[in-house]
Amino acid sequence: MKRSTRRRLTRGALYAIFILVVVVIVSLADWGAIRSNFFDVDVAIEAFPEILTVAAKNTVLYTAIAFVGGLLLGLILALMKLSPVLPYRWAATAYIELFRGLPALLVIFGFAFAVPIAFGWRPPGGSAGAGLIALIIVSSAYIAETIRAGIEAVPPGQVEAARSLGMHPSWTMISVVLPQAFRIITPPLTNELVILIKDTSLLFIAGMALGDRELTTFARDMVSSSANATPLVLAALLYLIITLPLTQLVAKLERHNKRGR
Repeated sequence: MKRSTRRRLTRGALYAIFILVVVVIVSLADWGAIRSNFFDVDVAIEAFPEILTVAAKNTVLYTAIAFVGGLLLGLILALMKLSPVLPYRWAATAYIELFRGLPALLVIFGFAFAVPIAFGWRPPGGSAGAGLIALIIVSSAYIAETIRAGIEAVPPGQVEAARSLGMHPSWTMISVVLPQAFRIITPPLTNELVILIKDTSLLFIAGMALGDRELTTFARDMVSSSANATPLVLAALLYLIITLPLTQLVAKLERHNKRGR
C-alpha cells in the first residue's frame, strides 16, 4: 500500500472517530437540563445591565490599573537587574524570583488580610485596592523579566554606535535601547495583559463591595442567589469577548516580528 494511501486512510479514520464521539455525546446529553441550568433566559436577563456596567467595567478597569502599575514597576526592576551595582541586582533578582514563585492567589490573600492585620494598614480602595496592589506586585515580576530579555535582545552595536556619538549611558538606554526593546517584547507584554484580565478573577478572595465586583465575583454571587449556572456562562462569554481579540493581536504581532527578521 502506498504511503499516500495509508495517510488518507488514517486521516479518514480519525475523522470517523471524531464524528462518532460527537454523535455519542450529543445523543447522551440531557439537553433540557443543560438549557435550564446553563442557558436560562430569565436568569440571563436578570443579570443585565449590572454585569456590563459594574462587573465587566471593573474587570477592564482593574486590568488596566494592574498592567500599568506592573509595567512601571517591572521597568524599574529590569533596569535594576541589569545595573552594574550589585545590591540593585541582588534586590531585583530576589524580588522577581520571590513573586514569580508564589501563587498570585496567595499574594492577594496576604495583602487583603495578613498585611492589614499585622501592621494595622488600611489599603487604599479597601479590599479591591489591596488585591490590585498584589496583582501589580506579581505582574511586575513577570514583566520585569520580559523587559530584561527585550533589552538584552537589542544588538550591542546599537549601544556602541550611540556611545561613539557621545551619548550619555542613561540617554542611550532611554532613546535607543528601550524603544527597540519594547518593539521586540510587544507580543509577550500583550500576552501578559491577557493573563492579567483572567487573574482579576482571583480578586474574589479579597471580598468585594457590590459596586467593586468584577465578573467572577458578580457571577458567583448571582449563581448563589439564583441557584443557576447561567451567570457563569455569561461571565465566560464576556471574558472571551475581551480576551480573544487580544490573543489574535498577539498572534498577528508575532507573525509581523517574524517577517521583520
